[in-house]
Amino acid sequence: MRIVRRVLRILGYLVAAWILLSLLLVLPLRWLNPPGTLVMVNRWSQIEDFDLRWQWLAWQDIPPHAAMAVVASEDQRFPLHRGFDVDAMRDAWLERERRGQLRGASTISQQVARNLYLWTGRSWMRKGLEAWFTLLIEWFWPKERILEVYLNIAEWGPGGVFGLEAAAQYHFNKSAAQLNPWESALLAATLPSPARYTPGRPSAFMTERAQWNLQQQRMLGGTTWLAPLYQ
Repeated sequence: MRIVRRVLRILGYLVAAWILLSLLLVLPLRWLNPPGTLVMVNRWSQIEDFDLRWQWLAWQDIPPHAAMAVVASEDQRFPLHRGFDVDAMRDAWLERERRGQLRGASTISQQVARNLYLWTGRSWMRKGLEAWFTLLIEWFWPKERILEVYLNIAEWGPGGVFGLEAAAQYHFNKSAAQLNPWESALLAATLPSPARYTPGRPSAFMTERAQWNLQQQRMLGGTTWLAPLYQ
């Protein structure tokens, strides 16, 4: 029994230390901008001519139509869920049953957790850590902060293009504040494969994706869908 109590005590210390470390990683970023992400580090280690292009945009400087384009593309129920979109996960699973392949169903909150704190690749351990950090982010950050961080750390082009401001300058030679709704929709349409598509010279497929994005925005009510985040 003494050995069991000792083991349980050690496990308790380890759990407490892990919770404390997690809080130290997540809570300060409610107010402080991250100095970088693990995805940036990973790309730097993988890409020979890596050239980081990254400029932080404060929430009030992000055009609402650009934020709405990303929500329509990546996570339409973002204002409603608490980190996990159960309906999207169920639909993805049903599609796997029908077609034999699993499409993405990650929310913006999950993508923030993954990009900030975790390595690239797939494993059950990584998914578990992603869920843990997603819960903490949703618990301690307001929704507008989650979206602000995502729009600033999302990978948006080859060779080190991260965040909306860098994406606007790289693909359209203008600042994010100057993006129009069509350009924002094109940028949002690249997010599943940012190194593969070129929104500045859109293919027919990209044009179709951007048109779909604008249609989805209208169905959601436009930027009014995100109005609670701006209050």
